[in-house]
Amino acid sequence: MADLDALRSRWPHALLPAREGEGHPDPEPYADELLRRWSEPQRKYHTLDHLAAVLDHVDTLAEYAADPAAVRLAAWFHDAVYLPERSTNEERSARLAERALPEAGVPAARTAEVARLVRLTTGHDPAEDDPDGQVLCDADLAVLASPPAAYAAYTAAVRAEYHFVPDDAFRAGRSAILRQLLALPRLFHTPHGRREWEATARYNLTGELEMLSSAEGPTA
Repeated sequence: MADLDALRSRWPHALLPAREGEGHPDPEPYADELLRRWSEPQRKYHTLDHLAAVLDHVDTLAEYAADPAAVRLAAWFHDAVYLPERSTNEERSARLAERALPEAGVPAARTAEVARLVRLTTGHDPAEDDPDGQVLCDADLAVLASPPAAYAAYTAAVRAEYHFVPDDAFRAGRSAILRQLLALPRLFHTPHGRREWEATARYNLTGELEMLSSAEGPTA
């Protein structure tokens, strides 16, 4: 379980470099609100642990970003609104950023960039000339390159998050997502991601897809 105090202490590292001017409100209430959202009971994978992991990966990849502060803010907001039964979570998370960040002292242009990055996590397919998008998307997908036990825990948490979906429907939907990811020319876009994560992630995705297909049983 992620340490709440440790996560709270990381929020100023994202917010303060993104501000301009003086006389801004205390950062702590914004951190508390985001952490409250990330702690909601319906979350089984998109939890504080996921937030901490994405922030860690952003730190690893920060050298490739054009605006690391914007990427870190986008990491904080990218699943801040999350209901498993809805398909609008990224859009609603982006809108939350658009409301909260100007009040917190972030200028309009950087707020717009944060919201753009959050929306980009819907498809994880950043452009070749989008280093910030590449860093955020790589950080979000790095879980796919986990060692076997961690990857199994990830897939179990995803299934638990969608506990209300019948098995057949879940297998079909999850398989479609895996095929969509495997069809991307590459899963990772930063040099680190391509070098360290790409092959393992494809191996994990292919193995999970095979397991889901075998669970369907023989067809007539």
